[in-house]
Amino acid sequence: MSINEFSYCRVPPAAERLRSEVRAFLKEELKHCSALVRADSWMGFDAKFSQKLGARGWIGMALPKKYGGSDADAFSRYVVIEELLAAGAPVSAHWFADRQSGPLILRYGTEEQKESYLPAICRGESYFCIGMSEPNSGSDLASIRSNAKKVGDKWVLNGQKVWTTNAHHSHYMIALVRTSESESRHGGMSQFIIDLSLPGVEVRPIKDLTGAEHFNEVFFDNVELPDEALAGSEGQGWHQVTAELAFERSGPERFLSSMALLKVMIDEVGQYPDAYQAKEIGRLTARLLTLRNMSLSVTRQLNAGANPAWSASCVKDFGVGFEQEIPEIAQSILETLPSTQGGNDYSKVLAYLTQQAPSFSLRGGTREILRGIIARGLGLR
Repeated sequence: MSINEFSYCRVPPAAERLRSEVRAFLKEELKHCSALVRADSWMGFDAKFSQKLGARGWIGMALPKKYGGSDADAFSRYVVIEELLAAGAPVSAHWFADRQSGPLILRYGTEEQKESYLPAICRGESYFCIGMSEPNSGSDLASIRSNAKKVGDKWVLNGQKVWTTNAHHSHYMIALVRTSESESRHGGMSQFIIDLSLPGVEVRPIKDLTGAEHFNEVFFDNVELPDEALAGSEGQGWHQVTAELAFERSGPERFLSSMALLKVMIDEVGQYPDAYQAKEIGRLTARLLTLRNMSLSVTRQLNAGANPAWSASCVKDFGVGFEQEIPEIAQSILETLPSTQGGNDYSKVLAYLTQQAPSFSLRGGTREILRGIIARGLGLR
């Protein structure tokens, strides 16, 4: 760990110039979207919207042009993602492929895999989910039990993944599974690109408190995978997945999930807040700016090719705390009650995010796992 990991970082001017174009696009595309629809932003699935982003070159931006990307730096992608989330755009169709799967395939995949998967990702036409968590394992990935065994020229996959976001909408999963015995707790694991339409794959959606289906259980029963489904090197899955998690845990999605509520809460308070309301809104604003600066500093490290697992974990842990507190603070400064049946924008968005917020500390790694990583980074364990 370096004391400079969270030094102040500004968006470079070249990337910043993209912001006005993205805002103009979103103003037109989202003009009929309600506050409640915007509250579901990074879980909102809209394939046509994703394809419009792809046509503008705003998916897979950091991927090479030869594979359909834009050869853009990480800051340009950050600007686009920040604007999408701040506006409440529906991004989940392409989200995981853009954020994790595409960069992973670029870094570890074969040339055949890059040519096969990356152009469709960049067009917003190919959707991926992430197969990490398992029953009785959760965020402790080293304890996974799903396994793939080599039989002739194929791999035979058995096991189960859980809390798999968007698996019911996805074409592929990149899954971490065991492929060999190892004395090391982190050894013997590999990643595979799994076609979810294959025989033996079963996806079961899990309803959340709002009645929506974002999470899924995914079962593998003797699923036959070709050798070319192996992503990266056999036995190097742990190294690969930890690099992947730095992308997952550091972006603006880790502190902007409740932005729709923050906006309607400020509107509900109005131009003349009392002293307590002003203090709490000011405190939230200060935390938001701090988290943004932390996230940008991790983006700088990613842009330089580093693997900032420690600092990304800090962003995720602190960001989730911020996101989950907004519904509580909203109810402390206003008398308007949450409502799932009618009411104004504020009461409906408050109800929705009050129900969604508990899941924020599950996705991308639980607090316990993140704080273990942070403790190791600080030399405390």
